[in-house]
Amino acid sequence: MLKFEIDEKSSWEKIKESTLPVVVYGMGNGADKVIDEFNRLGIPVKGVTASDDFIRGQSFRGFTVKKLSEFEGEFIVAVAFATCIPEVMNRIYSLCEKYRVIVPCVPVFGDEIFNRDFIELNEDRINAAYDLFDDESKKFFAGCVNFMFGGELEVLKEITTDKDEIFGGVFSMGKNESFLDLGAYRGDTVEEFLHYCGSEYGEIIALEPDRRTFKKLCAYLENVPRSTAVQKAIYSEKTVLTFSSKAGRQSTISDNGEQIEATTIDEICKDKEITYIKMDVEGAEKEALDGAVDTLKSKKPKLNIALYHRSADIFELPLKIAKVNPSYKFHIRRHPYIPCWDMNLYCI
Repeated sequence: MLKFEIDEKSSWEKIKESTLPVVVYGMGNGADKVIDEFNRLGIPVKGVTASDDFIRGQSFRGFTVKKLSEFEGEFIVAVAFATCIPEVMNRIYSLCEKYRVIVPCVPVFGDEIFNRDFIELNEDRINAAYDLFDDESKKFFAGCVNFMFGGELEVLKEITTDKDEIFGGVFSMGKNESFLDLGAYRGDTVEEFLHYCGSEYGEIIALEPDRRTFKKLCAYLENVPRSTAVQKAIYSEKTVLTFSSKAGRQSTISDNGEQIEATTIDEICKDKEITYIKMDVEGAEKEALDGAVDTLKSKKPKLNIALYHRSADIFELPLKIAKVNPSYKFHIRRHPYIPCWDMNLYCI
């Protein structure tokens, strides 16, 4: 039994037991995974919708994408895409006033669905991770598990906080931090770091494997003193990886793509006094931590790690860090996003 309360039924169970057809809201990879699971469970899909501004007669999974207002009868709206755009999130929240809305969660990477079987299989590890956190973070941890299991938007609202709350509190920046940004994208998290450290820092090393995105990162860093851009992936060992090149946040290790040199956190930090590491490496966080054992043990930098790419990340990554260095203090926060993305582990 979990040490905290969650919904009695999973999102998938609620939808199946309702016997109502489902309109899937979304047209991307997440919607593909949701429809695949609906098909496996024998849940009938009535059609596919999207935000009105995006509907142009497209076809998705054999359905003509239609406005939600064009669907007749009673049905459930299954939100199956991700957004952090305030007006789009508000539109989704407002749908609850007219429709039964559920967000069945699927992982960004991997195929483990956060359902009843997953909870029961990992109950002990979920409880062990829960015990690592302070009381305030326990509320966020429990809420995130509850949302990923039950899919209720009201739960998501209750576990959303602005980054000022964590960076202005327990995770505040010092005046001489040296920052290792893993998955630096176009420099947005470097900009975030500069904001919260008041532009007083030691140095910045920013890694981004995607070739086209890396060029934009370099352009941004031209005006940032004491910064270095590195076109490499981060992994458990020094190697060469095949990387998909999507010029976006979800560029990742793939069977097809271009060859990218990979390095480890320990290799980067062996001659550097890195005090803060941010890690958002599209599902390779576990492997990145495998290559950071010496650094976590001997230097104990602050850590800011994405927890939402794989279903097990929310408990597996904190437990891995605690095993390497039990002296870390663990915090979790979730920032504005639908679904449970931008869920981060903060370690000090």
